[in-house]
Amino acid sequence: AIFVGDLVDRGPRSRDVLAIVHSMVEQDGNALLVPGNHDVKFLRWLYGDKVSITHGLEATVKSLDGASDVFRADIRAMLKRLWSHLWLDGGRLAVAHAGIREPMLGRATPRVRHFCLYGDTSGARDGSGLPIRYHWALDYAGGTSIVYGHTPVPEPAWVNNTLCVDTGCCFGGRLTALRWPEREVVSVPARAAYARLLRPFGHPPARPPAS
Repeated sequence: AIFVGDLVDRGPRSRDVLAIVHSMVEQDGNALLVPGNHDVKFLRWLYGDKVSITHGLEATVKSLDGASDVFRADIRAMLKRLWSHLWLDGGRLAVAHAGIREPMLGRATPRVRHFCLYGDTSGARDGSGLPIRYHWALDYAGGTSIVYGHTPVPEPAWVNNTLCVDTGCCFGGRLTALRWPEREVVSVPARAAYARLLRPFGHPPARPPAS
C-alpha cells in the first residue's frame, strides 16, 4: 500500500489513522507513505511550533488527547523522515501528494518539496482565503506515470499520464486507489461526510499564459 498523504485533519479519528499507517509503514513494512501538506503542518504542531489550529487540525489535536509521549514521538519520527515523493518500479511510477513535474523526479530541493506538497500555486489566495491552484498535469508530457491527490475530483481519470486519486472520501465522496501495474482504479463510497468542503470538487484551472 502507498499512502498519498494528508493522514490528518480529515475527520475525528486521526489518531487511529496515524496508528494504522505507522504500524503498516514502520512495523510491518508493507506500506509506503509520502507527506501531505496537512501532515507537515501537523508535524510542526508536534514540535511545538506556532501554527493555526484550523482546517481540521482542531479535530486532529483533539484526537491526540491522552496519547502517550511514545506514540507522539513515533509519529513525529515517521513524518520527519519522509521524502517529498516516491519514484518506483524502475522509474515507471512516481507518487507525490500534490503532483510533481518530470524534471523534479529524484531531486530533493525546497522547490521540489513545495511543489510535491502544494502543487502549482500562484502564491495568492482566493476570496475564501485558500491558495490559488493551477492544473499542472495539463502540461505534463513525461514517461513516468504520476499518482497524486490533494485536489478532490468527482471521478479519477488519467490526464497526460497522471492520475489524481483524491475523490473526496472525507467530504462524503469515495476512497480511491490505483492498482499498479494493472492501472486499475478501485473506489469505495464514504460512509459519511467527515469534513467540511471549502471548495467544489474538480481540477483547478490551467495556469494563464505569462503576460
